[in-house]
Amino acid sequence: MLDVYSTINSVSENFSPPSVRPPPVSRYELQKRRDWNTFGQYLRNHKPPLILTRCSGANILEFLKYLDQFGKTKVHNCSCPFFGDPHPPAPCNCPLKQAWGSLDALIGRLRAAFEENGGRTETNPFGARAVRLYLREVRDTQAKARGIAYEKKKRRNIKQQQQHFQEQEKVGDGAAIYS
Repeated sequence: MLDVYSTINSVSENFSPPSVRPPPVSRYELQKRRDWNTFGQYLRNHKPPLILTRCSGANILEFLKYLDQFGKTKVHNCSCPFFGDPHPPAPCNCPLKQAWGSLDALIGRLRAAFEENGGRTETNPFGARAVRLYLREVRDTQAKARGIAYEKKKRRNIKQQQQHFQEQEKVGDGAAIYS
């Protein structure tokens, strides 16, 4: 015979109310947290140890140069025979460094993390002029070493944008008819 009370107890033991789960953390947020922790570790291991409130643009540059040892992007020296060649035919002894895009994204995440952790925008060392100049220099150097000229895209004025969209609409309408 079926024991009603034992059935109710076993069901209630196995049943748990739905737990409230926080929304999943985005990949960007995970990277930002990991980068912030890495920078904190760098500060603690620095000789002498640094504190965040005393960090300047110079300390950030030191951190970025430290990261170069973990880079995977070949940057040819001026004296390298493959300097300026986007697809070198053979290996060379030029150093591996962090790619400009990786450094730029890293600085963006660290700037955001600094402000989320109580830092003020005006005192953010990741936004220092020296850091911006360094990133520009890295971008230009890496572009020259690979033989790729970096040109900043020019912004269109509003009239040019409107004309462009009107032309696209005309082309789009004609394409829809023939497809």
